[in-house]
Amino acid sequence: MANPVESMNSVMTIDGAIGAALVDYDSGMTLATAGNGIDLELAAAGNTEVVRAKLRVMDSLGLDDSIEDILITLGAQIHLIRLVTAPNGHGLFIYVALDRSRSNLAMARRQLQGIEKALEI
Repeated sequence: MANPVESMNSVMTIDGAIGAALVDYDSGMTLATAGNGIDLELAAAGNTEVVRAKLRVMDSLGLDDSIEDILITLGAQIHLIRLVTAPNGHGLFIYVALDRSRSNLAMARRQLQGIEKALEI
């Protein structure tokens, strides 16, 4: 088991990781961050809106399902948002920005899943 700071440090071991944050999507506030290649407070607030929008759309469509992760691909970066599935992690997500030229999306998703499962809130 890992605390939020340890978990974000683990995210930074993913090949190509630029920055990571554990975010409360009810408030948009970060609980822990790691990395320095991106404004993580701004990214947390912006990606909070992405998560909220997707949840609203799912609700409007009547989808009885949950979000595993959200993928945003840019020209030079990949951004992953993974919702925390632990019962005491409701309302939280892990955000990671990756350098697209140095990362492997499948491996990054797999590593992020393991980090999320080991996270202790």
